[in-house]
Amino acid sequence: MRKSILMLLSVLVIASMLVSACGGAAPAPAAPAQEAAPAEAAPAEAAAPAASGDRVQVRWFVGLGTGTDPAQIEVQNKVVEEFNASQDKIELVLEVVPYNAARDTLATQIASGNGPDIVGPVGWAGSNAFYGQWLDLSDLITASNYDTSQFSDELIQFYQTEEGQVGLPFAVFPGAVYYQKAMFDEAGLNYPPATYGEKYVMPDGTEVDWSFETLTELARILTVDVNGNDATSPDFDKTQIVQYGYIPQYQHPTSVGTFWGAQKVDQDGQAVIPDAWKAAWKWWYDGMWGDQPFIPTDPVVQSPEFGAGNPFNSGKVAMGLTQLWYTCCIAQAGESWDVAVQPSYEGVVHGRVDADTYRILKGTKNPEEAFEVLTYLIGEGSPALLDTYGGMPARAEDSEAFFAKRAEQYPFVENWDVFVQGLAYPDKPTAESYMPNFNEAFNRIGTFQTLVQTTEGLDIDQEIETMQTELQAIFDKAQ
Repeated sequence: MRKSILMLLSVLVIASMLVSACGGAAPAPAAPAQEAAPAEAAPAEAAAPAASGDRVQVRWFVGLGTGTDPAQIEVQNKVVEEFNASQDKIELVLEVVPYNAARDTLATQIASGNGPDIVGPVGWAGSNAFYGQWLDLSDLITASNYDTSQFSDELIQFYQTEEGQVGLPFAVFPGAVYYQKAMFDEAGLNYPPATYGEKYVMPDGTEVDWSFETLTELARILTVDVNGNDATSPDFDKTQIVQYGYIPQYQHPTSVGTFWGAQKVDQDGQAVIPDAWKAAWKWWYDGMWGDQPFIPTDPVVQSPEFGAGNPFNSGKVAMGLTQLWYTCCIAQAGESWDVAVQPSYEGVVHGRVDADTYRILKGTKNPEEAFEVLTYLIGEGSPALLDTYGGMPARAEDSEAFFAKRAEQYPFVENWDVFVQGLAYPDKPTAESYMPNFNEAFNRIGTFQTLVQTTEGLDIDQEIETMQTELQAIFDKAQ
């Protein structure tokens, strides 16, 4: 799963940063939320069994994402034991490195020619730190007659990049709008749709598209000041807001933009901020600092009254757009929340699906054996692994058991199918698409996030232009 720009999430879920790995609960975000992160208390390294006899050794590296929590390591070791007992040709060896040391450790191993064979679970942000190092699985899929039809075409294509078919679907975290039913009831508003393509019914009976425009209108009605006036009232006091209508919960600016259009910033080495992202960021900024605000600023988000960094969980925000992993961090939000489908922009739903999988390094000396292990991890070994990682199965037919457990945890939630539907709306390209000097570039966009969430009166167009110029300088360093 994916480290979050919101460092507080790390604290919450290490309690997560999107994963504590919450043992059997859903993971928390990691790269804004996009890469699941482990608990910091993870051991330095799990004991690895040695290869024996004439078996080919395949090394499995864990640490770029979730998987380093002690309870997870126990499950992973069990999967290793079961795989090794299932055949006599391959000896699978588990290596676990703490999240904070994993990137440097893996980079050192690769540079010394001693890299592992398989890496994961890992999301896009963690993978992009090693862009160009991943094996194209296409030939192995063909040679082994591996059945890709067990996954949706959208999810198979999700892992098709300039490098080829760099992964296969495993754990997925579709997006959805979390909302507080009690707040909608109090405002006399109908709930957001639970089916893609369904219209939203306004209080006067008018049917409109479930779009960001509609969401904005509702969010303003649902934003209330200390005197009970909403953001559409002439008497509204924006300095004393006690309830907000919306939050892009744990979303990096690349995600905020991708909900309006999935595009790349890096276009053949040129830094280009997509027009849809500019529009989304202007809307986001106006939602925090405009005359009718409906999104909490960062000082509000960090306040104890609004969840100390986890605003929707405070029970004082009516809607939050985020991914499935957020079920890890919502215990204090009460028993009134449910989920709805993602809104559209200009008539098109641009969804977000965070995802973890396993990847094979190009430098592996045993690609066929590594692929056999990979297909085991996403196949026979996946029930135990998905359970400990808290990931939704990429195979739609396996989702019933997954959501049965979530229903036990949150029996008041009715619309779990929203997440299943959401698998048809992955961001292609992903919001965490590769950029030259990826970590520095990604962090520069995070600096923009801090600026817009904390500073009133910005010339947002100028700030976007400045960032684009600085991103180009960062990209140029890679030439």
